[in-house]
Amino acid sequence: MQQAICVYSSSSDAIAPAFFEAATELGAEMARRGHALVFGGTSVGLMGAVARAVHASGGTVIGVIPQSIHERGIAYEIADELIVTRDLRERKAYMEARAEAFVTLPGGFGTLEELLEILTLKQLQAHDKPIALINAQGFYDPLAHLFEHIYRERFARPEYRNLYHFAPDAVGALDYIANYTPVRLESKWSQAELSPGS
Repeated sequence: MQQAICVYSSSSDAIAPAFFEAATELGAEMARRGHALVFGGTSVGLMGAVARAVHASGGTVIGVIPQSIHERGIAYEIADELIVTRDLRERKAYMEARAEAFVTLPGGFGTLEELLEILTLKQLQAHDKPIALINAQGFYDPLAHLFEHIYRERFARPEYRNLYHFAPDAVGALDYIANYTPVRLESKWSQAELSPGS
């Protein structure tokens, strides 16, 4: 059975060519490995680049786009399946349900929001699917440093590093997914977490 991977990424066309190269590499490698793409459904930015690369390499593309964005005329209309949702919340829920894994390319506020929501849901044990970030051009170095700051200040348990993986490129991200074993972590609200001074 074809494994579907949800890809979160930018819809901006103003970004550097190197990021488009990373998106194209991801799409081609996904198709080569037999993965279907689940993505935000637009034809612009890295979203469009990864979808076109999947199609160019013979893969399957499933777009999920809110009605308000679909009306702007930027949908990837040649998707093998294009689902139009009521709003962003319904879009995210559908993408989560449809995918067996998640990959995050560089992106802006929307991409980060999607990533952090799916990461939080994993922390809360709502799913145990793999999450990989492609750190193209060192884009996610500041985020990795922020995560480490969160651990140092004890706003999160150090073992939550096992919830996600920073990969240098598409091959690294997809290898991580291929070799992934679900992890069982202690509840966020364990007694140790709730104890004063812990």
